[in-house]
Amino acid sequence: MQMSEPGVRLLYEAARELGLELGPVLPSFQLLYRRLLEANRATNLTAIRDEKGIILKHFVDSLSCLKGDGLEGSLRAIDVGTGAGFPGLPIKIVRPALHLTFLDATQKKIAFVEAVCQELGLAPVRCIWGRAEELGQHPDHREAYDRVLSRAVGSLSVLSELCLPLLKPGGVMIAQKGPGVEAELEHAQAAIGLLGGRVREVITFELPALREHRSLVIIEKVGPTPSKYPRRPGLVQKNPLS
Repeated sequence: MQMSEPGVRLLYEAARELGLELGPVLPSFQLLYRRLLEANRATNLTAIRDEKGIILKHFVDSLSCLKGDGLEGSLRAIDVGTGAGFPGLPIKIVRPALHLTFLDATQKKIAFVEAVCQELGLAPVRCIWGRAEELGQHPDHREAYDRVLSRAVGSLSVLSELCLPLLKPGGVMIAQKGPGVEAELEHAQAAIGLLGGRVREVITFELPALREHRSLVIIEKVGPTPSKYPRRPGLVQKNPLS
């Protein structure tokens, strides 16, 4: 269940391509790797189960968020649709000062994230079983975060309605996307503006080792989100803003 020596080298070298030195935190990634494999024996947390896939498509892909806007210091951040803890867990391991909230609608996944955070001693963190549509209307969370992270599957119009209500004016949303995001961006521009956002930049790169194309869409919150957004669960996905 341990990450193999070639796997450790792959993680270390791929992270170096991103400008990160993982030496001091490699034991934390080893533990996360073990716990992910163990949990997958009992429940389906992720379809990616091979060593190379976990290292590159979960760990390194998550760390690529650090190419985006400042995740340094004690910022308040939220990982929307974290699933089994990605991108949040790898980022929290290398940026321990972040005040990071993990949000997912699947109870078994958020329970896994909470257990791993406790075992790794990651703090401050908060793990919430719930939906972004509801959290975005809650006074403790609405416009309360400096950074919103998401690599959840969904169009930028949908992700923007789920994520921008959580973001403070002046804060930044970092959305992980694949190649060819330009058409999606064009379709989402009106929705992003309506929700108080503005696209600051799109960072394109190749994921180390895999050489797959990735994009980070960086959206800045430039104004308040109208109070009727996000809409109730179901409407956001069924009738995306355009």
